[in-house]
This record gives sequence, C-alpha cells and structure tokens, in this order.
Amino acid sequence: MKAVFKILLITVIATGLSGCSSFGKGLAEAFLEKQQSVDTRICEVWGKPFGGLTPFLANPTGKMKVLMIHGVGDHLPGYSTQFLEKLAKELDLPVMSAQHKNIMLTSRVDASKNLGNLRVNRLLSKDRSKELLFYELTWSAITAKQKEVLAYDNSGEYSFRRAEMNDLMKKFSNDTGPDPIIYLGESREDILVSFAQAFCWMTKSDWNSLPNDVTQSCSFNDDAAASNIRKDQYAFISHSLGSRITIDGMQRIASLLDQRDVDFRLALKDKEIPIYMMSNQLPMLQMGRKLPDVSGQKAAYCQPEGAKYQQRMLAKTPIIAFSDPNDLLSYAIPNGFVDKYLDSRLCIDVTNININVATIFDAFGLGKMASPIDAHVGYDVDDRVVALVAKGIGNNNTAKIVNERCRWTETID
Repeated sequence: MKAVFKILLITVIATGLSGCSSFGKGLAEAFLEKQQSVDTRICEVWGKPFGGLTPFLANPTGKMKVLMIHGVGDHLPGYSTQFLEKLAKELDLPVMSAQHKNIMLTSRVDASKNLGNLRVNRLLSKDRSKELLFYELTWSAITAKQKEVLAYDNSGEYSFRRAEMNDLMKKFSNDTGPDPIIYLGESREDILVSFAQAFCWMTKSDWNSLPNDVTQSCSFNDDAAASNIRKDQYAFISHSLGSRITIDGMQRIASLLDQRDVDFRLALKDKEIPIYMMSNQLPMLQMGRKLPDVSGQKAAYCQPEGAKYQQRMLAKTPIIAFSDPNDLLSYAIPNGFVDKYLDSRLCIDVTNININVATIFDAFGLGKMASPIDAHVGYDVDDRVVALVAKGIGNNNTAKIVNERCRWTETID
C-alpha cells in the first residue's frame, strides 16, 4: 500500500498538482480511498471442483500435513505467519501449539552443509478433533552467499543516485532476480535436497516425535515414513520459484527411490497431493531446460488400464495455479504445457485461477495501474486465496467470499 501511495503522489506531481504539496497528498489519499470503497478485483477460476484442505482435517487414522515453500528473495523463518493465521481462522482451528519446532536442515552425506530451516506449527480445533501440521521451509540461506555479489548496488553509494521508485524496484530486482539464475547452477542440487529433507520430516514424524532446535538429516529408509504416507494427507503451498522446486523435488525423489524403498514407493503411488501455486512461474522457468525423461504419456501412467500404471509416482497431483495478470513474474499454465513439459508420472491436473491480489486504480486519467510488487507478493494475504486453499470451490464447504467474489468455469475431460 505504501508503494501504491508513492506512485499516486508522483502522479500528482507529474500532472501539475504539486503547487501545493498538502493539497496533492490529500487529493491522492481521498482518491485512493474512494476507489477502494468498492472492491472490483477479478477472481476467475477454470478447472474441476476441488475441496481444499477442509475435507482432510478430521482424519481418524492420520494427520493433515501442509508444506510451504517460498520463492525468490531472502526469507527468514516465520515468513508464513500471516498466511498461517489467516488459514487457521478460515479452517476454524483456533488452538495452536505454544511453541513451534525448528529443524536446521543438512545433507545426509555432508553434515556441514546449511540447507535452510524447517519450522513446524500444530493447529487444532477447539474440541481437538481436527488437526493440521504446518511445515514452513526456508531455503534462501543456500543462495544468500552468492547474492552478496550485488550487495554494493544496494548501498548508499549507488542507491541515492536513483529516483525513489526506481531505487525501490532495483532493490526488489537485486533481491529476487538472481535466485532463478542461481537455481540453474550448482546450488540447484542443494535446494532440491533441502526440499527432500523437508518432505522426509513431513512424512516421517508426528508432532510428538519431531525433534526441536537440532541440526539433523532425515532418511526415507524408515518403516514410519511408508506407514505415515498411507494414513496421512499432504499438500504443498508454493510461491514463484518454490513451485518449480516442488515439481523438480518430487521428480528427484521418484528417481532416487530404489528397491530398498519399495514400501514407500508403493504407498506414494496411491496418494493425491495437491500443489497450491502462488505467482505461478512454471512456463517461464521451463525455458532453457531439457524435457523430463517421461512426458506426453499421462494416459499410460495415470489411467488404471494404462500400460505403465504401476510405474506412476503419485495417483494424482492437482495443481491450483494462482496468477495476478499484473504480476510481471506470474503466468497461467496453458493447454498442452503439462503433457509436454512436466513428468507424466506425477499425473497432473491443472486449475488456473486468474485473480487480482493487487489493487487497481485509475491514475488520474492517465490509465489504470497496479503495483507489480504488490501483485507478486500479495497472494498469501488475500482472503480469497486463503479461502480457496482452505475450502476449494464447487463443493458444499466453499467459502462465502469465494461464492460471492469468484466466477467459476468448470472444465471436463
């Protein structure tokens, strides 16, 4: 909002209203407040009905577990707190563990590596009949050291030479731009190991058996992991580059599972694990990459009568892709993309959600505007996004705000 207000002030000055600064500021504030009085931001959903997290909370035999994976930019543990609190309210889970648990992730083959942090929170309903374990992965420590090469550009020596808004955008670019480039280099393997470690802890442990404040690696070669896979329910929530990490991470896990992990592999084949992708970037991040080893064979792997049905990795991977058209780094998933560019063994179905998370305003007759930064980072605090993740669309539990504010076009095969 601060960035939007700055844009308005600059627009006031540019249109000759700066003769009296107090008048210009007051006009900008009044104009913005008037436009925000009626929220006309779009929310358009194309896809099959989905239930969100709600149907899996009252699981008498297991737990509902959600893993959040951030995208570009430096993050600190706890970055998901606002989203988590909104999600807890939407799911009617008002009871939270007094202390979260932290695991400093490391590699099984090199314990000296810092692969980020996994923070776990436990949410419960008042009567304790519903439970959600929320895992937050912070992997940006892996790329932070390499991004120091641009630190000089954010210093006063250079930043004061830029116009105020340009400096804001340049610092945002310096923080976020290098991560996709770094991901294509040597750090990619460490980031994927970080994801695998987070998923391993997610499958292996319940709340009481999770360690806390330790640096420790996890192994899938454990009877508990396969047993939990069968009874627990899982979902991923990712942002920008985090979506590519999630897809690549699951494909990597599939390729590494060997005969010793037969129970784990068999359990995984019967699971449906949705991925809620905020600021989806899969099309952009596909550029320059090789095609997966297995593509264009969804029917063979995902239909029970398919020739390769027993070789699937998951029973189904629903992708719910949120994109703000004013987010310069976000893209819908077009027809044919999944079959050509994503691994057929994941059995992916796509729901595209075109949603304005940034406020659009008329810049005093110069045209409509929206802050591209707000459009990139605003997904996880938007009430409609939270409601769609929590309760889906096209079912009896769908939230009121979604029924009233979102237009749904159901798709069929």
